[in-house]
Amino acid sequence: MDSRTDIRDFLATRRARLTPEQVGLPAGGRRRRVPGLRREEVAVLAGVSTEWYTRLEKGHISGVSDDVLEAVAQALQLDEAERTYLFDLARAARPANRTPRRRKQAEVRPRVQWMLDSMTSSAAYVRNGRMDILAINALGRALYSPMFADDGSANIARYQFLDPSAQDYFPDWDGAANVTVALLRARSWPRPAQQGPASPRGRAVHAQRRVPRPMGGPQRADPSRREEAVQPPRGRAARSRLPLPGPCR
Repeated sequence: MDSRTDIRDFLATRRARLTPEQVGLPAGGRRRRVPGLRREEVAVLAGVSTEWYTRLEKGHISGVSDDVLEAVAQALQLDEAERTYLFDLARAARPANRTPRRRKQAEVRPRVQWMLDSMTSSAAYVRNGRMDILAINALGRALYSPMFADDGSANIARYQFLDPSAQDYFPDWDGAANVTVALLRARSWPRPAQQGPASPRGRAVHAQRRVPRPMGGPQRADPSRREEAVQPPRGRAARSRLPLPGPCR
């Protein structure tokens, strides 16, 4: 059995086990010739064209992105094992010499850096959803200097959870960690039309709710505070200590 047959059989059987009512679609008046959803209905749920999904179900999966595979997995309501199998099929179908694309570092426009530099009385920086610091002013560089690696890059989460010195840098490490985890979860949280985290990595984070703690093993987030973890706290300042003597808020 080749990979195209595996893909075709897998997707067809998962589509056949779902009814329109299960996925929130009207049943319609026409009698269905085959059980389960039609291909066009899966395409609507996944946000792709019927022609594209038909090609996918026929086994043409080699050039499909992970985001599209995730949308199809959600449309078919695959469980974790089935999702993993679908992604494994996609990886097996890709050419052996194909290398994954590296994400390009976002470029900050000069006028944004100029605005940061003009803020001489406060620390200011620009970050992305992965907590990489993309641009920073002079006071911010002084305040957050422990976060910067030898190559000049800085990632707040990496420093907070992997560098033992973060325990001393943040007087309230637990509070600062909750804020960081909330921001990361908010980025991976789905759009209203979706039914689960936006990626396999996001699903793992949400399922485990584990936060690595420097020198202390993993710490499990409190499930009763789920809403706070999903929505980043507003108006809460993370306290930190300057590299120079004296605390800073």
